[in-house]
Amino acid sequence: MNAAKPPAQFAADAWFKASASAAQNECVEVNTSAPAVVGVRDSKAPGGPVLTFEPAAFTAAVGAVASGVL
Repeated sequence: MNAAKPPAQFAADAWFKASASAAQNECVEVNTSAPAVVGVRDSKAPGGPVLTFEPAAFTAAVGAVASGVL
């Protein structure tokens, strides 16, 4: 039986969003301060849930969005 991983601990001051979205209200924020995990959250609800991704999966998803696949 595999033990559940503990939740990632992200540094509170390490959340950032793309500079191109600074004037937008519909943004996500990203945090890479936890080891081997990328956190993504809604910038309008910073106390809400955080989605976590392995770095390679996050990079692939961003690439797919940038190329128009997603």
